[in-house]
Amino acid sequence: MNLLITGIHGFVGSNLVSAFKKSHKIYGLDIISPEKEGVIKTFSWNDINDLPEVDTIIHLAGKAHDTKNRAEAQVYFDINLGLTEIIFDYFLQSSAKRFIFFSSVKAAADSVEGDYLTEDIVPKPVGPYGESKIAAEKYIQSKEWNDKSVYILRPCMIHGPGNKGNLNLLYNVVTRGIPWPLGAFENRRSFMNIWNLSYIVEQFILKNPPSGVYHLADDEPLSTNKLIELIAESKNKKARIWKINQSLIVALAKMGGLCRFPLNPERLRKLTENYIVSNQKLKNALSIEQLPINVETGLKQTLGSFHKDKTRIIPD
Repeated sequence: MNLLITGIHGFVGSNLVSAFKKSHKIYGLDIISPEKEGVIKTFSWNDINDLPEVDTIIHLAGKAHDTKNRAEAQVYFDINLGLTEIIFDYFLQSSAKRFIFFSSVKAAADSVEGDYLTEDIVPKPVGPYGESKIAAEKYIQSKEWNDKSVYILRPCMIHGPGNKGNLNLLYNVVTRGIPWPLGAFENRRSFMNIWNLSYIVEQFILKNPPSGVYHLADDEPLSTNKLIELIAESKNKKARIWKINQSLIVALAKMGGLCRFPLNPERLRKLTENYIVSNQKLKNALSIEQLPINVETGLKQTLGSFHKDKTRIIPD
């Protein structure tokens, strides 16, 4: 099968190439177009009218969430919405039968109300990243695609070899022996390992389920305390988790908000809240009872990659 992957040189794109290069013919579309092993040819966005015929378009290209809030809001819309408009319009007039758009759970909700996040929620994104992603989703949904299949995938935090996100930051804190002071908060969060993600995308290509919005997450959530234990274990160290009284931490955060310290109420909420994402709709549509890799195994593989061969992507 012929695939076109936008943003092919990014973290997810590189991993999909590694996963699919033996079973599919892959073309790329990116702002840069150097040769890449497993890719027949990578085109620039200026060459969109010269693209070859493909069966499936996987749209990954976008502006990632800037956790330091340094990017201007319009940049998110120019890229996340603008590029989606270009590639989806191309898809509609092309011979491709399948379009897979990578959105984000942040397009649905910045915080989870209730036990877990499902596709039934009325989207309430907070900030330009989530707002630009939901705008891209709405653009896609405003069109008619007739006999084509269109999938909007909302993954939670994706991790794996080559990722440089928040998991790396926590990894650096723990491996330096810095204690985690929020151990009294037993929050749980959903993760998405890159191997399960690649498997899911392959299933969408092969099984062609109903078009729609699907949340992507590993089967089980994990507590931050357990994650810290796994990080320490990966370095043969003992986890340093301090279970300081919650009331004291909350008081310190309030003081931090007044004095502009690193720990403030909003940051404390982000670090200690539950964010559990349901993947049941996805598994029902694909007739899957369980994803191939459980959350702890996936995280151990990612953590192992941080201090081993950092050029390795997905095992053959």
